[in-house]
Amino acid sequence: QVQVVESGGGLVQPGGSLRLSCAVSGSIFSIYTMAWYRQVPGKQRERVALITSGGGTNYSDSVKGRFTISRDNAKNTVYLRLSSLKSEDTAVYYCYPVPPSLGQKWGQGTQVTVSS
Repeated sequence: QVQVVESGGGLVQPGGSLRLSCAVSGSIFSIYTMAWYRQVPGKQRERVALITSGGGTNYSDSVKGRFTISRDNAKNTVYLRLSSLKSEDTAVYYCYPVPPSLGQKWGQGTQVTVSS
């Protein structure tokens, strides 16, 4: 298992940008595939971006071309750059290893609110 701590969320206007960070500890970070998820109250958690240990990336159709996932193995950190933000991007964002170990806990997430 790893421990994850997300940060970087906030209030941003439509069209704006944010960079989220996820600090990971507890195991060998570089071997993990990591993903960013988001959740809106009353809806299922949605995976929006994924990055493999080798740096390969994958995005959901809803964020492709606007969000960029990256990682810094020296800092045990995964990032999500959010650009051209829309009101429908408002959610709590979480990072999580893929696949998760048995008993892997979610972090507290970081709130992103897109509003004028």
